[in-house]
Amino acid sequence: MGTCRGQEKGFRMVKTKNKVKAGQMIFAVLYIFLFPALLLLLSGDWLWPEGWIWNIWFLSLCSSVIFYLYRKDPNLLAERFKKPGTGNQKKWDRYFVVGLVAAFWAWMVLMPLDAKRYGWTWIFPFWVKALGGFGLLAASFFLYRAYTDNTFLSPLVRIQKERKQKVVSTGVYGLVRHPMYLGAVWMFIGTPFLLGSFFGFLLGLGMSFLIAGRILGEEKMLAHDLIGYSAYQKKVKYRLIPYLW
Repeated sequence: MGTCRGQEKGFRMVKTKNKVKAGQMIFAVLYIFLFPALLLLLSGDWLWPEGWIWNIWFLSLCSSVIFYLYRKDPNLLAERFKKPGTGNQKKWDRYFVVGLVAAFWAWMVLMPLDAKRYGWTWIFPFWVKALGGFGLLAASFFLYRAYTDNTFLSPLVRIQKERKQKVVSTGVYGLVRHPMYLGAVWMFIGTPFLLGSFFGFLLGLGMSFLIAGRILGEEKMLAHDLIGYSAYQKKVKYRLIPYLW
């Protein structure tokens, strides 16, 4: 009983320490609305059907994840607010984060200009756009489950010693070792297919390869610094794509 009370007290202390501030929540809400507004603004058509489909998908996913973390896992929500360069993040990863963020912003600007305002890309057939919608559904599944299955899902490549980080091997982590990245790849491919942007597809493919490079560095750190990760690599053989890699 004494041990249980001690663990509970320790959990309350960590939870209090990692409490998310109201300003951070307001910023998160405004930030997720920024991308849908930017998409329609740059497209030049506020009634763009594909744009609205993507906006509804994006807002639904982001709001459900934030709501879940706020109610069920505030420690992870606080972790997601960590700034690059903090919390013993690996130095090399700072460059990856900057590159990914810059590429994502460029991607969000390029697609509406390409697919709608200037029409640089030929019109995609309906089946390609439908395939893009399927990709977004797959992205939703893997992204949401990654957050709910792994309380240590940090945006930074680091070992969370203060939270006593452990290997997670259940749920979608029993399928591939990096399900959140798999969800991101589905998003990078599905979005330009739905919107009809060939150049967005090329940039999304580039971001997918950038993620693959980050995985290699992250796994090297985890195998060296996180107890049990090497055994997990043997148990779940695929990093990102089942039966391929």
